[in-house]
Amino acid sequence: MSTYPTQSSGQPGGQSGGAAADARPLWARYKFGHHFRNSHDEFEASKFGFWLFLSTEVLLFAGIFCAYALFRAMYPEAWAEGSKALDWKVGTINTVVLLVSSFTMAYAIYCFQTDKQERARRMLVITFFAGLTFLLVKFGFEYMPKWSGYFFSFDPALSKYTANIVPEQAKLGGLIQFVEGYGGKRPGKMFDYPFASSPQMPIWWAVYYSGTVIHASHVVIGMALIARAWWRARKGHYGPGHYTFVEITGLYWHLVDLVWIFLFPLLYLIH
Repeated sequence: MSTYPTQSSGQPGGQSGGAAADARPLWARYKFGHHFRNSHDEFEASKFGFWLFLSTEVLLFAGIFCAYALFRAMYPEAWAEGSKALDWKVGTINTVVLLVSSFTMAYAIYCFQTDKQERARRMLVITFFAGLTFLLVKFGFEYMPKWSGYFFSFDPALSKYTANIVPEQAKLGGLIQFVEGYGGKRPGKMFDYPFASSPQMPIWWAVYYSGTVIHASHVVIGMALIARAWWRARKGHYGPGHYTFVEITGLYWHLVDLVWIFLFPLLYLIH
């Protein structure tokens, strides 16, 4: 990416002697790269290059989907049993959260295009916290109980296992409760869930964690990009004349959402 100048007089040498500083916002003073004919060409080239990068991301997740399809055809009983261990209501909440975040991300780009700076920054903040909500729900209500057997006391799913709660193993003053015999739903050789009926259950959990953890890592990367866009937007770097970074951040975030739209029914709804 080209650097963003803090001053510009329209001349290669910057300010001429005694000239007043340019009072225009930074997005209006942005100079496209010298190897482009104009700012439009730079914008289109940046988007095209990022689309090429996103195609490699599609290939990454395509491998996971192929593994899912192959093993599901080989071990349908394990896939049905594993899917029943997932709470579709939790998956639905995260789906709604990401769909809302897609809207706020797209709206933020529109606001930069129309120079609604404060609203654009607000939409970026909402998108960031939507991603954070997705991660908290994923790790707190899915990964932690299935991996260790510990539930948050306010987790609605805990009501199904009240007979198996071990009060002596509660943590943080009862905020986290332990359910005996629930944990151990781990991938591969780490699997030690005692009540599995299918011997192929470790394969199911390996595919589940591969897909959802890689997806979660993309959510984290997307949040980092959104945070950077917000920070630079505070200084006035983006506006109608220049919003390339926000645009490609939006493309990345929409890919994250799209991948989840495929993962959700495949993992949560197959039973």
